[in-house]
Amino acid sequence: MGLFKSSSVSPEIAGQSKTVTPIPSTPPSAAPSRPESPMSASKEEKVPDGKTPDDSSKLRMFLSILKRFIGVSDMAAARFSLPAQLMEPIPNLEYWHYLDRPETFISIGDSEEALGRMLACLRFWFTKDLKYVHGKPCKPYNSTLGEFFRCNWEIEDTAPSIVGQENKANLQQTIAAPQGPTTKGHPGKVSYLTEQTSHHPPVSAYYVDCPDKGVSARGFDQLSAKFTGTSVKVTAGNYNQGIFVNLENRNNEEYQLTHPAAFLGGFLRGNLYITVADTCFVTCEKTGIKVILEYLEEGYFGKTQNKVQGVVFKCDTTKDKTTRIKDVKDDILARIDGVWTEKVYCSIGPAEFKKAADKYKILLIDVTPMRPVPKTCPAPEDQLPNESQRFWAGVTEAITTKQFAAATNIKQELEEKQRTRAAERKTQNREWKPRFFTNSTDPSGKPELTEEGKIAMKGMHEGRYHLEPPAEYAAMCMGV
Repeated sequence: MGLFKSSSVSPEIAGQSKTVTPIPSTPPSAAPSRPESPMSASKEEKVPDGKTPDDSSKLRMFLSILKRFIGVSDMAAARFSLPAQLMEPIPNLEYWHYLDRPETFISIGDSEEALGRMLACLRFWFTKDLKYVHGKPCKPYNSTLGEFFRCNWEIEDTAPSIVGQENKANLQQTIAAPQGPTTKGHPGKVSYLTEQTSHHPPVSAYYVDCPDKGVSARGFDQLSAKFTGTSVKVTAGNYNQGIFVNLENRNNEEYQLTHPAAFLGGFLRGNLYITVADTCFVTCEKTGIKVILEYLEEGYFGKTQNKVQGVVFKCDTTKDKTTRIKDVKDDILARIDGVWTEKVYCSIGPAEFKKAADKYKILLIDVTPMRPVPKTCPAPEDQLPNESQRFWAGVTEAITTKQFAAATNIKQELEEKQRTRAAERKTQNREWKPRFFTNSTDPSGKPELTEEGKIAMKGMHEGRYHLEPPAEYAAMCMGV
């Protein structure tokens, strides 16, 4: 997990003055297809103690369920179903997408300098999960086999280059203005497709693409969770090797971003929160640049500080085994320092951050004013029965109208249909195969699109959402 916005700052790099203009906190071009998850409720909608009115009872029930899993090696692989009142009305595949601020994603390849592209990759990293910065953690619906989700974001290409000359040729336009010609970013479209490719273990594959900028990303989502008695430790599963970002216009540079462990705490205090206390890495083999990020969880007296520190350095990424910042001595390009829930800075050069001159320090991102950008989904009539929003529509409607018993019944019926279909395939000795991705899992962590997957992605980017029904529904009967 990582998480973070640029504001005006004028560092001097190699004698060249540079002003970094702000990334707008709410791009006007984005239009939601439906309300975002309730987890994004503002502070004004909460009672004085910081909890929503139903949180205490929910947490007590949730904690009583979690106690059954003390000593269980992986809760995520266990077969259990939560009551609907403990869940947020949003499907898991819709909830996870790493694109809370897609304008930072499409700008990764803009800098003409390799260091600038790596720093832009880090800026994307710190903004991908704003839901954990400004909202409470939530439990979405468990995905069913063959379920899929797709959406678009339309945003202006406004995120500036952090270091190096900027090249936004594909999405820039010159417009007339009273004071003379000015440059404005074209709307950039980012398309996203994800499919639940495996149920045991639970794995989903995803692909995200901005063809106009030549930027794409892919990976497998698989989590492993363990309850310690006071918190839930969440780590990446065996098939989750991180996010793989590809820059087509930069000789297909590939960046691998691995996930650190995160902790869900606050059960005893009745107010859930996320902390991160681990090390993660960002590497690019073609540029020979590696980043080590160290997250620090708590300070004195258990106070959460959410600090992050890092080092950016040159090496042979295929051979380098360095895992600690303090062990990096040579070829240091930059340092990272800050609070991942507020502001993160970088300093250019090998000097320790606190010793670096102010003119070499740059505000990498400030997430304080930023909120997730709404997504646009296909209209209900263009969605297939196994498409996330339509598949879970009955549960979502029941939860939002507080008919929790009905929601639980509908949810259990859907889960039972999945078990029935799995049993049928087992008796017939048939193996279900994903529709949009070539394999259920892959040790490399890099899923590949099938021809149908490529067609679906192209259709989304062109605004064509119609898809033919699949040859087989993995979790429901044909004709539903």
